Formats: sequence, structure tokens, C-alpha cells
Amino acid sequence: MAGLATAAPAAPARGENPAPRALVLPAVRPLSAMARLGRSLFFDPRLSGSGRLSCATCHSPAHAYGPPDAAPVAHGGSDMRRSGLRAVPSLRYLYRQPPFSIGPDSPGDNDRRASLLQQARRAADTGHAPKTADQPQAAAANLVPQGGLFWDGRVDTLEQQADGPLFNPDEMAAGTPAQVLARIAAGPYAPDFERLFGARIFDDPRQALAEALFAISRFEIEDPSFHPFTSKFDAWLAGRARLSAAEWRGYLAFNDPKKGNCAACHLDRPSRDGLPPLFTDHQYEALGVPRNPAIPANRDPAFFDLGLCGPLRHDLGAQTRYCGMFPTPSLRNVATRRVYFHNGVFHSLREVLDWYAGRDLQPQRFYPRGADGRVVAYDDLPPQDRANVDHSDAPFDRRRGDAPALDEADIDDLIAFLGTLTDATAGPRGRADQRTSR
Repeated sequence: MAGLATAAPAAPARGENPAPRALVLPAVRPLSAMARLGRSLFFDPRLSGSGRLSCATCHSPAHAYGPPDAAPVAHGGSDMRRSGLRAVPSLRYLYRQPPFSIGPDSPGDNDRRASLLQQARRAADTGHAPKTADQPQAAAANLVPQGGLFWDGRVDTLEQQADGPLFNPDEMAAGTPAQVLARIAAGPYAPDFERLFGARIFDDPRQALAEALFAISRFEIEDPSFHPFTSKFDAWLAGRARLSAAEWRGYLAFNDPKKGNCAACHLDRPSRDGLPPLFTDHQYEALGVPRNPAIPANRDPAFFDLGLCGPLRHDLGAQTRYCGMFPTPSLRNVATRRVYFHNGVFHSLREVLDWYAGRDLQPQRFYPRGADGRVVAYDDLPPQDRANVDHSDAPFDRRRGDAPALDEADIDDLIAFLGTLTDATAGPRGRADQRTSR
């Protein structure tokens, strides 16, 4: 997309896209019976151990299927008194999420694909090409973790993603598969299960649970509200909207490797076959965001959330160069969020961009001081893992004494541009009849 930023000199004055594209959008069709069943399950709090949490409680349709409030983590459990470890991510735009891997896709037969351990060992022998917004393809040779779902990529499918919160004792705390299926069998959509899967579906709780999770995944894949592509930026890409002067300047800063350099990781170009951009490269980075004392788990000074190294992922703990890495999220609908990063430490885009610009230039503004009076940078990582923090990719390549990559005017403009990524959508289909069935 950096090419658009330099094309057609008159475009900035009018805010037009100098090179509009015909975007290939997901097909809009009536929901299948399976997806309609998944919709019912998605909005049903009776599946939880407390009877008060549904998937939609934390993944609110009114908030781009992200968190509905500014709490850094969600509260749940069978008594609603437990807390999660991480901020709630959005479920929107996951239909093209790649599976977790380390390095570029392996060509050829998937049966011959290297194991994660083999991929990690191979990656250890490679260098790191800096990521820049004007040449994001230069980093394609980097062998880095990428893909997967959750903040640590530990699962690859939407069924697995739905299964995790359902049985997590800190979240929906649903109990056992048999308990979940007993609630489903007593619910208003039990006849739908029998019509779709047979009269004896509830005889096998594990099979019935697998079908329920599959139904939820079909809802997330089929319902356009999970991937609407109705933002002003999408309309601009197609030549149907104009950016304001501030939005255009923000777009330029987003793509400028000497300013925001945002497009290096949050890719904003349509694919070669016209798929709209998801504003992520799906890769993992250690950014060193400040520790959030509002997370109950962080009251223990010995506790650290290390992302790929645990505590929720268990297969990469020995690969210490990945400790502290979390995925680059999509920036679509980012202006609607009230918590940012995996630990929800920031609550506005201005705070986020201010930190990006000043992390290493004025660390005392963001990090605490230790007993010796020194600033403890990257304090949400143990000392041995702080070397993993990215210092090579702009704007994190600045050193003390350098001018910040972004000034206040740049930040204002970037916020204006990020606002163009907010979807205009009415929400999930059939929500009115869903309310009548609860």
C-alpha cells in the first residue's frame, strides 16, 4: 500500500484513492442450519457454570466481537469471582487466520512438515531482517512464530478456540462435557441437535460437544458480522469514499518507515487476488509493554505472562528466545477498543501511540523505578527475557537523544486514520429471533 501513498499528487487534496481496487469479499448467503444452531449457542449463558456468561458476554457483537468494557481481563468462574490472565481479543476477521508455525509456510506435502521443535531449531540459526512499511516483503525470510489463535497461538481452529473459554475455570467454567450437554439437551434448541445429528446424539456427550463447537465455528465463518469489511477504509480502497486531510496524513504516517512504520506489521495492502487487508502479518513480537497491576495474577511479583513460553502454552517453554512474544493483532476496529495489548495496560489509542514513540526515549514515563532508583524497563518480563524485546524495527530503533518518530500532530493524524478501520455493521443476522429463544 506504500505505493498508493506516492501516487497521484492530487489525491491528498481530494482524499481519493489514486488506484482503487475491486475487493473480493466473503460471500453473503443465508445461514445454514448448522450456523443458526451455532448462533443460538454463542448467545446462550446457560452453557456456563454460573449461568451468566455466554460467548457474546466477552465477545460483544456491539464492540466488534471484542470486550464490552475497559476491564483488562474478563471475570468469570462458577461464582463470577475469578479473573482471566489476558485481555479479551476480538473474534472478528479470523476466517483467514493461518495455523501456528515458525517460519514461512512449508511447501509440499503437509505430512512431511517439520515439527515445531524442528522449526524452532531451524529459526535459531537465522538472522533478523528489519521490517519496514515500504518493504514489508523484506522480512519474509525471517523464520518467526506466526498464526494460531489466542494470545499465544496455542490452537488453530475456531472449534478449539470456542472450547478453551467454555471449560476454563476462570472463564465460562462449564464443568464437564456431560454437564454442558445436559444443559443443551434441556434448552430450546435440543430439537435442532436431533434434527441435525440424529435422535441419539445426546447419548455420546463428547460427540455432541464436538458438534456444538463445530456449529459455533460455522456461525463465526458464515455470519457476515464476523467479517463485514464495511469500514470507510474498505470503501476508500474500492474508490467509493474520500479520506479527510487528517486521515490522509495519518495514512501516510502509517506507511512511512521513518514515522509510524505501522504497515510493516499491520499490512494494509489487498492481496494479489483482491482479498482485503487484515492489518496484521500474523507474526509474534516481544514489545515489552508495561506490567499491568490491575490484573490479579500480577499481584504475585514472581508471576510473568510469557506468551509463547507459557503459562497457557506448554510446548515452547524451552525456546527462550520466544518468551514474551505475543501476536500482532488486526487493527480493524481498533478505535472501538478500550483495552490494548495482551495485558490491557493501555486504554486509548493515544496512550498506545505515545508509548510506541517514547518507549526507549523516555522510559521513565511508562515504567516503574526499582529499589535502586533506576527505571525498570520492560518490567512485565523477567530480566533474563528482556533481551527478546524488539529494538530493530522502527519506531523501536530510536535511542535516547534521538527525536521521537511521531510528534503530537502525527499521533493525531494516525488516530484519525485508524478511525477509518471501524466497521459500520448492524451485527449478527437473526439476532431478533435469537433474543426470543433465550
